[in-house]
Amino acid sequence: MAKFQYKAVDGQGNIVTDIVMANNREAVIEQLCAEGYYPSEIKTGDDISSTSRSFTGGVSKGDVEIFIRELSNLLAAGVSLSKALSILSRESKKHAAKKVWASIHDHVVGGMTLADSLNQWPKLFPAIYVAMVRAGETGGFLDLVLSQIAEFRSREQDLKSKVKSALVYPVVLAVLATLILFFLLVYFIPRFSSIFAEFGGTLPPLTNAIVLISDAAYKYWFLIIAVIAAVILAMKNLLKRKEGKETYERMLLKIPMIGKLSARFAFVRFSRMLGTLVQAGVPLISALQAAKEAIGNETLSTTVTGAIEKVRRGMPLGRSLSESAQLFPGSVIEMISVAEESGRIDDELIRLANTYEKELDRNLKMAISMAEPLMLFIMAALVGTVVIGMLLPIFNLQDLIR
Repeated sequence: MAKFQYKAVDGQGNIVTDIVMANNREAVIEQLCAEGYYPSEIKTGDDISSTSRSFTGGVSKGDVEIFIRELSNLLAAGVSLSKALSILSRESKKHAAKKVWASIHDHVVGGMTLADSLNQWPKLFPAIYVAMVRAGETGGFLDLVLSQIAEFRSREQDLKSKVKSALVYPVVLAVLATLILFFLLVYFIPRFSSIFAEFGGTLPPLTNAIVLISDAAYKYWFLIIAVIAAVILAMKNLLKRKEGKETYERMLLKIPMIGKLSARFAFVRFSRMLGTLVQAGVPLISALQAAKEAIGNETLSTTVTGAIEKVRRGMPLGRSLSESAQLFPGSVIEMISVAEESGRIDDELIRLANTYEKELDRNLKMAISMAEPLMLFIMAALVGTVVIGMLLPIFNLQDLIR
């Protein structure tokens, strides 16, 4: 008999880690399932060492998504799992991906379950996906689960891409405004100020203030850059700490438009993950625990924690989520409650995710349409102030000459 270390979820959604003795992995899984556990990770000493040596460089998220989707299609077409893995390994054009797919194939052919073989590559296949694959293998609907995972990953990437692309133009405008101001302060204004100094006289207050700022920027530009870099580094370190991250997220949620967009983005991720997991046969408590991690906002995740405890005590899901008003509007709670009574909670959650994703897309476009003129106005105001400040002495040039 060999020693196995496992991580599993019990019927109440608690994560349990322990070590057992068994002949093989199948015996461990059978024993855990008989005791009411849902294993998500099983390792031996050899597995732990092979995982630590696993190489994932060169295998992108897109490669993993294609692998999962094509594996689902092959299984749905009636191809055996070992043959499907062999085909994907043979046809992969990337050496790193070919190596990973071949390793998964070898593990499966050697008697390991697909979930356990995927678990050898935790950087490519998160624990929640492994748990879904395990549920699919146990229930006999592996192709459906893999299709759901691929669809979820695809929609998740699309949603993130929309958010990132929406932020590109405002960020470009902000960077451009900063560069223009830096150029004016360091290169343009010092030449004007030297001309004014030759004439003597008193400069207008606005011009004098701009010249002082320009002199400071010209003489201490390296110090200014160092201070900005230090502030950015301090902010990154602060956000790595739980307290700092929670404070930042609370402030973000209080900003009128940004807070609403953040809450909608979190809801779409939570709803899609929960609906996908329930549809895949994962128990509701375990699915809620995993979906909570998908929210990506500690402040909003904390509100869901209380809801999970209420569901564990037997309260309906809709009522349990009603206290998280910022994440779950009243209309959403009503729709979830009705769907829960009719037994179609998984379909309704995915429908809500699709609906609110479209709303989020519209809100993002509206926010950008408002941000663009605002950024242009700020740029014009800053540059215009500098230009006016440098032109004021020209109107009084005759007095300065005297």
